[in-house]
Amino acid sequence: MMSKQPGREARAEAVVLLLLFSSAAALTTDGLALLALKSAVSVDPTGALASWLDSDASPCSWTGITCRLDRVVALALPDRALAGYLPSELSLLSALESLALPGNRLSGPIPAALAALGGLVELDLSRNNLSGPIPPELGQLTSLAHLDLSSNILSGLLPPAIATLPHLSGVLNLSCNLLSGPIPAAFGDIPVDVSLDLRQNNLSGEIPQVGPLLSQGPTAFSENPGLCGFPLKNPCTTPRQDPKIPQPNPNISLNPSDATPRPIDAEKRRRSASTIPILAGVVLASIASILLLQWHFRRRSAAGEGKASKIEIGSSPAYGSSAVGGSRAEERREGHASEIYAAVDDGFVMELEELLRASAYVVGKSRSGIVYKVVVNRGASAVAVRRLSEADDDDDPGAGAGDEWRRRRAFESEAIAIGRAKHPNVVRLLAYYYAPDERLLIYDYIPNGTLHAALHGGPQNPTASALPWATRLNILQGAARGLAYLHEFSPRKHAHGDITSSKILLDDDFRSHISGYGLARLVSSGSHQKLAHSASKKLAVPRAGTGYLAPEARGPGASLASSTQRGDVFAFGVVALEVVTGRPADADLEGWVRGAFKEERPLSEVVDPALLHEVHAKREVLAVFHVALGCTETDPELRPRMRTVAESLDRIGATR
Repeated sequence: MMSKQPGREARAEAVVLLLLFSSAAALTTDGLALLALKSAVSVDPTGALASWLDSDASPCSWTGITCRLDRVVALALPDRALAGYLPSELSLLSALESLALPGNRLSGPIPAALAALGGLVELDLSRNNLSGPIPPELGQLTSLAHLDLSSNILSGLLPPAIATLPHLSGVLNLSCNLLSGPIPAAFGDIPVDVSLDLRQNNLSGEIPQVGPLLSQGPTAFSENPGLCGFPLKNPCTTPRQDPKIPQPNPNISLNPSDATPRPIDAEKRRRSASTIPILAGVVLASIASILLLQWHFRRRSAAGEGKASKIEIGSSPAYGSSAVGGSRAEERREGHASEIYAAVDDGFVMELEELLRASAYVVGKSRSGIVYKVVVNRGASAVAVRRLSEADDDDDPGAGAGDEWRRRRAFESEAIAIGRAKHPNVVRLLAYYYAPDERLLIYDYIPNGTLHAALHGGPQNPTASALPWATRLNILQGAARGLAYLHEFSPRKHAHGDITSSKILLDDDFRSHISGYGLARLVSSGSHQKLAHSASKKLAVPRAGTGYLAPEARGPGASLASSTQRGDVFAFGVVALEVVTGRPADADLEGWVRGAFKEERPLSEVVDPALLHEVHAKREVLAVFHVALGCTETDPELRPRMRTVAESLDRIGATR
């Protein structure tokens, strides 16, 4: 019986149209198409279609109809409990831009003929009883931006064509259906600003690790028992062989009970036996070198007693005016000769004496120390000098020459590691200076202040004009690229540990530069060597403001938890929210934004008021909100990698 229903419906539609045509010859084609929908509706409990009369010359006054230039451009009848089916004659509404029939009891298939509606921007058929597969022909709706087919009983596979709709920008909601099979790789091509929802289906297989799918939260894929892979916590049971990992050698026995020695085992034993004397010689040579260096330091120290130090940190008026003045540093330096001044950039040729006698001005202060702008000669390019804070236990009488040597070596090692980081969006380290009571880092000077000051004002620009959206987006894109590079350039996979809007510096062209990389390790490098003499003291590790700290870093005893790459991603997400909302990153910013989206507040209540006149930027602003909320997931394992964040931001505005 059910198999004959479409045929009867088609004949009924034809009869109805013939009868209507004779009595409604004056009605437009749009009106006739709408009357076909009225005839397909078997139950209309609210009388929504009572005003749809064939005697009218135009349907523009009918309930739920919007017209422009006497053409129907919108059909909206939400939550009317209409029962019936969708007739294919709706495809005759050639000027239709919005078809919204959510919250009804419509059944049967979605007509493939709807693909003829080339100007359709919104298609919302959610919360009905529609069945059958999703017509692949919907992929021909090249103007479609919003597609919601959720809460029906649709079945079959996901058609890849709907993921490649060129203007999709709002919602792609296929949740709460009976869809099955894998997620096509084409879904990795959906724009980053699209809200994807595939939950509560029967989808299976691994979630493709491509494109915007990597930045989606787990909610988009939840309640699909057969799905696995990131961002779900359900790992895929069949591991894929990484082509970069060599396959096991079948000639090597992995069975410990195998008593028959193989040739390769004997060869390994011979190599091990010949290696032992060599290693012993290396160890003895290292010990001898350490003893020789300590003797050399003591000899230089004794020879330098009674003499004024050649290096006079803080002797210039600008340095001497700081809290750690020049006279104190000079006095404590007497009797020490283990100073090191080294350039880590080949193009840096400034002598230490030039640097220390130059004019210097305080431009910033933080827990890690004071930052000066230093200009050697008038008109010459400036450099930034960061004077690291001294640890509380610098005067520890129990520290000997060996401790001093280890502290210096630790500082040198970290400074050299920082100097290897070379990227257009990372502040470049030029040189470093170390003495037992003084540590300096010399950087490129970035002249235009911090992102925090540009957004909220500051001492250098209290009346700064609001940044336009294009500039804000470029700043975020550059900062994301710089932070992604810092996460990946070293095999040690270091984290920044203190990402804030104050750590993002701007040049004269408003390009962003990440600053402060490696400071947490540098400040703690000396403290780690002193813990044996002062076990009760805390490490002077810089910490981000409370608003930037990831949830896992806010509890008691979690002082170092923010120094992870997942913590950096969270902090960057907060910076992104700071950029789009214009609000300072207090402890409630992330929760406030998430709550506003959950309550579906107007975008005008969330976005920075200075951006409201840039109506053209709405799509890009929403896309950045989407990326930022993905970065600030409570579970650190659900946050995307920084490389994925950078790629998502780079796609925003790429077609501008």
